[in-house]
Amino acid sequence: MSKFTYKAINNSGKTVSGTIESASIESANEYLSRQGLTPIIVQPKSGNAFDLNSLFGAKVKLKDMVIFTRQLSTMINAGVPLVRSLYTLQSQTESKALKAHLIEISKDIEGGASFADALEKHSDVFSPIYINMVRAGEAGGILDEILKKLALQQEKDAKIRQKFKSAMTYPTILLSITGIVFIGLMTIVMPKIGGIVKDLSNGAPLPPITVVMLAISGFMVKFWYVIIGVIAGTLFGLKRYTKTPNGRRWRDRTLMKIPVLKQVIVKVAVARFSRIFASMMAAGVSVLDAIEVTGKAIGNSVLEDELIAAAKMVANGSQLSQPLSESKVFPAIVAQMLAVGEETGQIDEVLIKVAEFYEDEVDATVESLSSILEPIMIVVMGAMVGLIAASVISPISNLSNQI
Repeated sequence: MSKFTYKAINNSGKTVSGTIESASIESANEYLSRQGLTPIIVQPKSGNAFDLNSLFGAKVKLKDMVIFTRQLSTMINAGVPLVRSLYTLQSQTESKALKAHLIEISKDIEGGASFADALEKHSDVFSPIYINMVRAGEAGGILDEILKKLALQQEKDAKIRQKFKSAMTYPTILLSITGIVFIGLMTIVMPKIGGIVKDLSNGAPLPPITVVMLAISGFMVKFWYVIIGVIAGTLFGLKRYTKTPNGRRWRDRTLMKIPVLKQVIVKVAVARFSRIFASMMAAGVSVLDAIEVTGKAIGNSVLEDELIAAAKMVANGSQLSQPLSESKVFPAIVAQMLAVGEETGQIDEVLIKVAEFYEDEVDATVESLSSILEPIMIVVMGAMVGLIAASVISPISNLSNQI
């Protein structure tokens, strides 16, 4: 697919211009004609010294997306035309990356594309959920309501992420300090003390713990570059591997084997699934499409596989609650509440209640996670320092007994 710039006349007789993607000039002309435009000039897009794609590499922050979505919802609800709303928000946003995307989106809409089709060209910023819900909102004439739901969903996601980061901040700092202290003691303090201990022992055999710690210290001092290379290579390799489908599955399955962390992961995923699925059902998206999009959005390949398997059963005529009731990952309450929603025809309302329940559960679990991890990190730090102290004190104690 290539990019083409065009000038055309719309049904009102006005000249419009923009950029589209197409296989050839002929197919671009056909596309414009189908949109009710009369092409004047269609030509391949030439390269510019200032390429907006360089800005597209910059990440659009979730905070900026939430503000944009809520403001756009308010403006559309007030009767402001979509293109005018987008141009207004371009000038107001502080995000240069988002502004660049909005400029291109506005041009595509002026060229006759729907809002959802314009967003689809920027899938690195707008998720499949966002695009599908906007498409459903345009079809149903409730775009402002859909945007409100999207903004609320993004705010909930941001809140959960922030709380998890906050809970992990102190344990992470403790772990980092522990690592720095251990490296400092083993590479600076231990070699000096080790030399003194050997002199004092006067050839007598040292305790096993002292021998082991001195061997580790000597290896770290002599082959520090090897250790750094191995650690850097391992981290780089893991990062690359976890970006692959198999790597994501391995990472998610490994994390879900950690008892306390598994609870947090499942509750976050279930809260996200419930809110996203409810929003898509309220927007009129089909069950199968909603399952597919939601599975990709919950951020956990283990639960995504569960939903893919559930989608196959739904396609064969089952209700979604049936496969979820047999799931080993989804809590039983999800299937039970979903069954109630299916019977009453209020799936979206029921799942919103489930989402709110699990969001509260996430808050409580994250707080308890922080209180559990902090003493564990302190014990680990004390154990490392204690090993080094024991390796030094043991030979001195033996020497004093001999004297």
